[in-house]
Amino acid sequence: MGTRLTFLGGAGTVTGSKYLLEESGRRMLVDAGVFQGEKNLRELNWSPFPVPPSSLELILITHAHTDHVGYLPVLVRDGFDGEILATEATCELAEIVLRDAAFLAERDAEHAASHGYSRHTPPLPLFTEADAEKALRLFRVVDFDADVDLGDGWTARWTRAGHILGSASIRVQAPSASVLFSGDLGRAEHPVLRSREVPPGAETVLVESTYGEREHFEPSGAEHEPLADLIRRAARRGGSVLIPAFAVDRTEVVLQTLTQLLRTGRIPELPVFVNSPMALAALDVYRDRRFAGELRPDLDVGGFVDLPHLREVRSTEESIKLNNPRMPCIIISSSGMATGGRVLHHLEHLLPDSRNAVVLAGYQAEGTRGRALLNGVQQLKLHGRQVPVRAEVLQDEEFSVHADRSELLDWLAALSPAPGQVFTVHGTPDSASALAREIRTRLGLAADPAVLARSVDL
Repeated sequence: MGTRLTFLGGAGTVTGSKYLLEESGRRMLVDAGVFQGEKNLRELNWSPFPVPPSSLELILITHAHTDHVGYLPVLVRDGFDGEILATEATCELAEIVLRDAAFLAERDAEHAASHGYSRHTPPLPLFTEADAEKALRLFRVVDFDADVDLGDGWTARWTRAGHILGSASIRVQAPSASVLFSGDLGRAEHPVLRSREVPPGAETVLVESTYGEREHFEPSGAEHEPLADLIRRAARRGGSVLIPAFAVDRTEVVLQTLTQLLRTGRIPELPVFVNSPMALAALDVYRDRRFAGELRPDLDVGGFVDLPHLREVRSTEESIKLNNPRMPCIIISSSGMATGGRVLHHLEHLLPDSRNAVVLAGYQAEGTRGRALLNGVQQLKLHGRQVPVRAEVLQDEEFSVHADRSELLDWLAALSPAPGQVFTVHGTPDSASALAREIRTRLGLAADPAVLARSVDL
């Protein structure tokens, strides 16, 4: 039998990326993300893994976002004990992400039990802090742009993807087939990171399609002017601005943007609170001079964030005080789609006041609270109760660091050799189908949307 590829996640949805490769009795997994968003997707996280985790020899990771690494502790708990291969920055960030996810999972289960809003008795976390620690011990660092010997005629190569620090596309060469996994691709230019690079081509390519059916909004005036205007107006009316932001990369991009807006006098000098221990830990990694080579050459490693009233919120007590700010301020807190974390408590307290504002910093998946706010709901369920939405809501897609349709097509067109088959992954059904049509029409390549749980022989 040749190489078989099975789509165990990231197919028909933007979350849960997991791709199984099998040949001659060997099994490897590329990415191990959790499903997020709608209930039917989240419930998949609790389903038995389709193959025994102990039968997996290796797991290769593209980057450290939860929808690509968040399932690792479950696999380790259930029997996986091989190596997890990733770039150095991805290893550093995954440590932060998995520890935080485990802490939140345990805390949320305890909160649900004490407040009686779970249907399960007792409420359980998907995985524990002990599970996360076991997973972290299995990580092994790989370099960019080097062929890594996986044994028995298998190799893998990581190429910069320009999405978050350490992110990569991974080309796997199996004995009888080659497969390129795009991972999440950055835009042609990233506000903080070096631009993505073009990896060697492969016979089969999996390309993400988050923005596969549309182009990014290009501002007609100054960059981020709707955001700047919102901050000015909220400050004048005595309100605060809450920015739910992914702890890894998005928080750094938001802080860099606020720095530029303040330097050019486009926003008032307000206190800026970063209320996410994970985001603060990730910011330290971005500022680490070991990774200076991954940042844009025009940025200073230590100075791309320069806000005179930047406050780092670390304790629970400090976080609780921010629920009722005594003066106008900007609060940055994770998660980016308001699926969990401290930002939920801020939303609960700030949404009912029309003086306040919420900025959605990028893509909001179906079934998330962020998408509900984007769709204009009048009330939002938080901690078991409905909270009225009176605060102003703005989506700023200029923060997105996902490649849009044209940038995805450009990346594919640059591959050499050109692929014989392309599968569109990590997108809604409409987005994945639209990108597949564009690939067939514009590039003349065979392209189809990936189907969850379907296997293909390569």
